[in-house]
Amino acid sequence: MGAREWHFYLDDMIRFARKAMAYTDGLDRDAFVQNELVYDAVLRNLELIGEAAGHIPSEAREAHPDIAWRMIVATRNRLIHAYLGIDSDTIWNLVDEHLPALVCRLEKMQQAL
Repeated sequence: MGAREWHFYLDDMIRFARKAMAYTDGLDRDAFVQNELVYDAVLRNLELIGEAAGHIPSEAREAHPDIAWRMIVATRNRLIHAYLGIDSDTIWNLVDEHLPALVCRLEKMQQAL
């Protein structure tokens, strides 16, 4: 895969993270969990973030160790394979606390290209 092609996955990760954050904007944890449509949409975008992260080459990942690449991909795998066992507190924490920081880091990585 050429260097230009994987950049699209980086763009996708940013777009999916922004969508998940937009869906939850103005919600607290309880409202998020109670709104099944938003909850499902956020889960799907978290899955897509992890899927896209799996396409970022190891050299690019190693150049940006401040991004938790393995955790992002592992989270995707947990979401895909263990849907019924997902803890809503964990999902809320990811969206509320980790996604904004992830977007900042991904944007810095994007600007460095």
